[in-house]
Amino acid sequence: MDHEALAREMRGLRERVTGITDTALAAADGILIAADTTDTIDPEGLAALAAAGLGLARRTTEATARGALRQTVTYGSHGCVAYYAVGDTALMVVLGDEGLDVDRLHRATHPALDRIDSILTDKTPEGV
Repeated sequence: MDHEALAREMRGLRERVTGITDTALAAADGILIAADTTDTIDPEGLAALAAAGLGLARRTTEATARGALRQTVTYGSHGCVAYYAVGDTALMVVLGDEGLDVDRLHRATHPALDRIDSILTDKTPEGV
């Protein structure tokens, strides 16, 4: 697995979308793969919580016949947390401050998720 390529994708997302404060990539079971977080965030804890949250959201979409889960967002009084499925085996969590444009985040994140999935599965994405 190319950890530097994963780190570049995560840093690049933060650079492209104003308001992102932290990102982490984890296996579906919550084991941390990579993180781009500040010192105030525990990346291992964040990965575990994100896996639990994404797992609940994934089960909800399945139980209600809404198709495959793409993303979920939790809003707090000081920002939001967005959870994204990366294929069937991983997830990415993005923390944002109050100024984060969530629609822009979603638009910028989906191509990055495809590239991250390709890095994790060690295959070249279509169109590259």
